[in-house]
Amino acid sequence: MTDARQQALDYHALPTPGKISIELTKPAETAKDLALAYSPGVAEPVKEIAMNPDEVYRYTGKGNLVAVITNGSAILGLGNLGPLASKPVMEGKALLFKRFAGLDSIDIEVKHRTAEEFVNTVANIADTFGGINLEDIKAPECFEIEKALVQRCSIPVFHDDQHGTAIVTAAGMINALEIQGKDIAESTIVCMGAGAAAIACMELLIKCGAMREKIYMLDRKGVIHTRREDLNEYKKLFANNTDKRTLEDVIAGADVFVGVSGPDVLPAEAVALMASNPVIFACSNPDPEIKPELAHSVRDDLIMATGRSDYPNQVNNVLCFPFIFRGALDVRARAITDEMKVAAVHAIRELAKEPVPAEVLAASGDKALSFGRDYIIPKPMDARLLPKVARAVAEAAVTSGVAQIEMPQGYMQG
Repeated sequence: MTDARQQALDYHALPTPGKISIELTKPAETAKDLALAYSPGVAEPVKEIAMNPDEVYRYTGKGNLVAVITNGSAILGLGNLGPLASKPVMEGKALLFKRFAGLDSIDIEVKHRTAEEFVNTVANIADTFGGINLEDIKAPECFEIEKALVQRCSIPVFHDDQHGTAIVTAAGMINALEIQGKDIAESTIVCMGAGAAAIACMELLIKCGAMREKIYMLDRKGVIHTRREDLNEYKKLFANNTDKRTLEDVIAGADVFVGVSGPDVLPAEAVALMASNPVIFACSNPDPEIKPELAHSVRDDLIMATGRSDYPNQVNNVLCFPFIFRGALDVRARAITDEMKVAAVHAIRELAKEPVPAEVLAASGDKALSFGRDYIIPKPMDARLLPKVARAVAEAAVTSGVAQIEMPQGYMQG
């Protein structure tokens, strides 16, 4: 057993199994405390909530509680290993919510026979929570599941594998293209992968100015084009009317490569075919579509990002999902809208242009960071993400009409 594997196992097992626990927020030391906490005192908030359901936010922890829910059908890069095997990942997500945004979170792993059963299970427990983070659900079921839950639930429902990845990718991409002197509307984009993350990334890039007709998406069978008859409704959105069939065909002269597929699928020879000042986001984890060392050996005019923390420009969902939910819950948003996602994109990308505090450098192990080819998106440990992204999301929730309360005065300032 390798040292790294043993360390990971020990981290999860010792000294207490798992990564999260329940803590009390009220005293429970005396008979009076217990009488207030449970019987008879608990009857008073029960009656208040029965008369006015909004009072649940005043008397319970609902407004600060996120459920992390999965069926375990697409766990990290490990595949469909089932609900129980996904529990360490879901606990990890709960840990991140607490660490980065102060949100309480509980993981829920659902066994089901059909997507409808999963939707019914989640919809029936949704009112317990302030928001629902769906996680590690395979495509294309994840699209239908999220759509159905958004329609049935009156709280934010967010599939992070789709939208979290898309938000961070878009933030970094816009900055990378700016540094490279390119306009996103004029850029040709090659996307390797056609699953949930790939489709969400491309849809959000389009909302940020990319042209659908300039996007070439590939799956295991090659280029997705209009003459293919094996496409689901989501892939059809990216069926290009083209005679190009291979990666080499579409990447010749391309400005951008986005990989959300698998390791080592982008050959050095293909990188050499790209336009001047290209951008490559190789986000397969833990092994990217092309190793940065190889890509840089082919091109010295390249901006490169990966999903890994040991290379510059890590595309990491923790840059957005805790803060998306923080802002959404703080104005009691009924949903997470496109306007809220785009607001998060711009808040994240603008932060990368600001001077980096010493404490962020210390946490990241960098001696210096400034906006440029090796720093296009903030570091995950940057504490400024919370106020900047949460505020931008809350403002967008209010302006897009899904907030149920006004943004608190002075919210996330100072």
